[in-house]
Amino acid sequence: MKATVFLAVLMVIPLFSLAQSGEVNDVWEPIRFLIGSWEGTGEGMSGQSSVDADFEFVLNDQFLRAKSKSVFEPQEKNPDGEIHEDIGYISYDRSRETFVLRAFYVEGFVNTYLLSEISEDGMVLTFVTESVENAPAGTRAKLVYKMTGEGEIEERFFVAWPGKDYGCFLTNHLKRK
Repeated sequence: MKATVFLAVLMVIPLFSLAQSGEVNDVWEPIRFLIGSWEGTGEGMSGQSSVDADFEFVLNDQFLRAKSKSVFEPQEKNPDGEIHEDIGYISYDRSRETFVLRAFYVEGFVNTYLLSEISEDGMVLTFVTESVENAPAGTRAKLVYKMTGEGEIEERFFVAWPGKDYGCFLTNHLKRK
């Protein structure tokens, strides 16, 4: 009986010390700068675009949903124009102690990214794929978010086809709405 009480006390002590210090570890802190509604322009393989993006917590603040829509107007490089949409969900994987982004693209690709790097100044997040569905085997992708100023971010999407190095596929310049 005494051992059970002793173990219970040992389990509760860390909770009291956390409450007394007032410190709560916010695992979301490194990516909070993304939260909000954004608009801007993009440039890349499909030409010039206008871009709208939103990052918001969903499902009891357990996941960060990322939605993006790019409208590419008809132009010489892309005479038909196009609309690109994607939706992603970022979660924090406690067992791996990292963020995981599962992104679904209108073209049918599904990429699972891991947060591979946070710059020393906290201004750049780099996500690298751990898997890519519906693309040739060996395809890799990288997504980089960089805070470029107060209320401004740059999003860069890189693709590495099998046996090739990464090439920049798209760059978006976004401002907070």
